[in-house]
Amino acid sequence: MQHWPDIPFARWKPTGEALHMWLQIVGKFRLAQTPWMNHSWHATLYVTARGLSTGLIPGGRDSYEVAFDFLDNALRVHATSGRTETLSLSAMSVAEFHDRFVAMLKAVGASHDFHGAPNELPYATPFSRQTDAGTYDPDAAHDFWRALVATRNVFSRFSTSFLGKVSPAHLFWGSLDMAVTRFSGRTAPLHPGGISNLPDDVTREAYSHEVSSAGFWAGGGGVDYPAFYSYAYPSPDGFKDAPLSHEDAFWHDDLGEFILPYDAVRAAEDPDQTLLDFLSETYAAAADLGGWDRDALECELGERSEPRDVAAPR
Repeated sequence: MQHWPDIPFARWKPTGEALHMWLQIVGKFRLAQTPWMNHSWHATLYVTARGLSTGLIPGGRDSYEVAFDFLDNALRVHATSGRTETLSLSAMSVAEFHDRFVAMLKAVGASHDFHGAPNELPYATPFSRQTDAGTYDPDAAHDFWRALVATRNVFSRFSTSFLGKVSPAHLFWGSLDMAVTRFSGRTAPLHPGGISNLPDDVTREAYSHEVSSAGFWAGGGGVDYPAFYSYAYPSPDGFKDAPLSHEDAFWHDDLGEFILPYDAVRAAEDPDQTLLDFLSETYAAAADLGGWDRDALECELGERSEPRDVAAPR
């Protein structure tokens, strides 16, 4: 069973606001250097055994990886040339982090040409002008990462039961949430767009096909506590009224999605199974009400060392 740490929003919020900007800066470097992949999957970050990583980013002569280490509280930029630059993570302004990160890129020979302002937030003050003193609590950052580790493992387990197109369990730095998304295989109505400081063509490409998507974030944006969510696009008639087994799960009208508080999962006798039930039930509601071909798209949950039995009846 995973370790599910306590991540109270009041403790997380100051560090989370700073880390959100730092992750956007690093994510924008990856975004600028990587060919576009469907649904912006080329821009995301991945959970590692020590923190978060961009994965390998193509360059010219060399390729690069940027990694947050929440055990040593460090940011590292690695180049395939063997050069590495390290920045100790501590309280600093967003502007200082931005300038020091750019200096690290220059030192390893990487391009430092990327968009210099936040996305998906009501404000878009350039990073270089965010000079207020920042907060960094190593314990808050560490516990947030451990929550991502536990979440990622359940999300990945959930994905083993789907034969159709499904995303990795990855972190979107724009909204600072970890998500996993299933696709029906059918195109979706054109998304209306309108997300703060995000081009509509990016949103519309992300939602070009029908989805059932679930995720986790540490609070903010209408829910001041860590929570799991699940939604469908387009949202089928009756979806909001679908019955869920957990008493703390509910439909959030303003957000247009189901919510299950993180603490309800953490306090459960079997947190992993509690989260897996929430993912399964909300997906099933979206798929049934949306008319997905579930027989063709689904299989049993994957088991260790056991290939899927393709001869078994579905």
